[in-house]
Amino acid sequence: MTTINRPEIKSEAFGDPENPPLLLIMGAMASMLWWPEAFCRELADTGLYVIRYDNRDTGRSTKYPPGKPPYTFDDMADDAIGVLDSHGIGKAHVAGMSMGGMIAQIVALKHPSRVASLTVISSSPVGMDTSHLPQTTDAYIEHSAAGADVDWSDRGQVIDFVVRDARAIASTAHPFDEARMRAFIEQDYDRSGGLLSATNHFSLKGGDAWKGRLPEMTAPLLVIHGTSDPIFPVGHGEALAKTVVGANLLSVAGDGHELHPQDWLDIEAAIVAHISSN
Repeated sequence: MTTINRPEIKSEAFGDPENPPLLLIMGAMASMLWWPEAFCRELADTGLYVIRYDNRDTGRSTKYPPGKPPYTFDDMADDAIGVLDSHGIGKAHVAGMSMGGMIAQIVALKHPSRVASLTVISSSPVGMDTSHLPQTTDAYIEHSAAGADVDWSDRGQVIDFVVRDARAIASTAHPFDEARMRAFIEQDYDRSGGLLSATNHFSLKGGDAWKGRLPEMTAPLLVIHGTSDPIFPVGHGEALAKTVVGANLLSVAGDGHELHPQDWLDIEAAIVAHISSN
């Protein structure tokens, strides 16, 4: 832990608090809204108590000056435990996506008694050399590099870039709804008061303590990964599933680095079945 004041972490819950709890951890620069409300409610309707929250530097949680975040991945894992504490929950099922999937792995390794099961979506193994795995596509690297030219304090530039980003990581099996995505990103930007601080997520350090520790994971693991993910190609999900004993893998054909509404039913069903069996 770094010695800074604890942040204020905003969360929201769906469903009956008496039901099994499911904590959702989202990825880099993404507020809780990237776990869509309808997706959360559908999971809650299956008999779960679903909690989503804004990571540090996103949404309405504590923000820091951009450039040198005074926290680490381990601190963000402790934030997840703090959210459970704030809801009076001792042990929960945990699901994380992208960077949130990495944070979720650290949560499961650092706080094993608090994690009933783990679901990792569109992510990469923590503490493991991934240089031999398929790398981020050239097209996405080229797109991402253009982010250096964005004025992250300019609403129009930021929204345009994030819309392009959403297209770049989208499913190859389903159409991209640009109008819907733009309206959503505008909502997220305005609720968050801008995304400048969220760029801190790309400067984060930490996680070194977990090098080579994945085989120690005791939480039952489900890996969900799209076969068209351009950021973490599906080989990352396959490697994670092979590293943790007893892990299961769901490959979603044509899915990108996203939760496409047309894939929700399959993803939700897999999560619910995983939780029910654990």
